[in-house]
Amino acid sequence: MDSVSGVGVIDKAALVLRAVRARPLDLAELQAATGLPRATAHRLVVALETHHLVRRDGQGRFCLGFELVALGRAAAEQFGLGEVAMPAMQALLQASGESVQLYVREDEARRCVVSLQSPHALRWIVPEGSLLPLGVGSAGRVLGGEPVGPGGWIDSVEQREPGVASVSAPVLDRAGRVIAAISVSGPVERLSREPGARHGAAVAAAGVQIGDAVRAALH
Repeated sequence: MDSVSGVGVIDKAALVLRAVRARPLDLAELQAATGLPRATAHRLVVALETHHLVRRDGQGRFCLGFELVALGRAAAEQFGLGEVAMPAMQALLQASGESVQLYVREDEARRCVVSLQSPHALRWIVPEGSLLPLGVGSAGRVLGGEPVGPGGWIDSVEQREPGVASVSAPVLDRAGRVIAAISVSGPVERLSREPGARHGAAVAAAGVQIGDAVRAALH
């Protein structure tokens, strides 16, 4: 494999972690997923297991370790954008009654860094830390560079998941670059097939508010 960071062993360890992120794998499956030699894959996954970054399930397959849960929580706590965005996100949750997410771009995907759940029993949940595609769903389209409409938002209906609608708006830095996407999502039954008409103005306003807060925090 080509080195990404210049430190080969770190690149290979990251490759192993990404491979077992999707589902538990036995050693043969791990080797096939990573393309690493069997001995290398075994050596790395056992070393990661020693540090509790990988564990084995009841069938002896390798899967993500519980230490990553603690690291994920610590990363979320230290992620300044999420802290700065929280007041606007909580206000949007209260105003819309629907789940609210904050996404950032990560390479050619988007990462959910903050997720607030709707109080409704029927709701759409995106776990914090989820890595989702660009170009699909309103937030993915915002972070993928699609221009927003005149209202400052993009909406989508059942683009990524059946029965789910969403509307998202960009969060801009001082230079006008998109640094995040704020999103409201939920069942089509409540958001309708025109979620932007229902929640677009509030989502766009939240995006502006978060951008203002970010710029103030960095001033």
